Amino acid sequence: QVQLVESGGGLVQAGGSLRLSCTASGIIFRISTMAWYRQTPGKRRELVAVVTGGGSINYADSVKGRFTVSRDNAKNTVTLQMNSLKLEDTALYFCYGGVGGNTYWGQGTQVTVSS
Repeated sequence: QVQLVESGGGLVQAGGSLRLSCTASGIIFRISTMAWYRQTPGKRRELVAVVTGGGSINYADSVKGRFTVSRDNAKNTVTLQMNSLKLEDTALYFCYGGVGGNTYWGQGTQVTVSS
């Protein structure tokens, strides 16, 4: 059974930092494409950052220069370091895993940025 478990969300003031982690089980992590998405009420889920099994990384334009995604294949973990947080970063953040044509999602972790 595949599981993606996120942690690290919370409440932070604008300009602050948070670190999200996602630990995967039940998949061949090292070849999986891992990503972070976020969603706010009434809006579509949007891609924040993605890292492929080969190590290629891409970011949404809105987070470039502020967020950093990384993966640790030994620990089956993907991390999103979020710096210089803005009010508009407030969202429910989801971990995504894709491998062999299958896609998996975590339950989500809330990030709230206050003024």
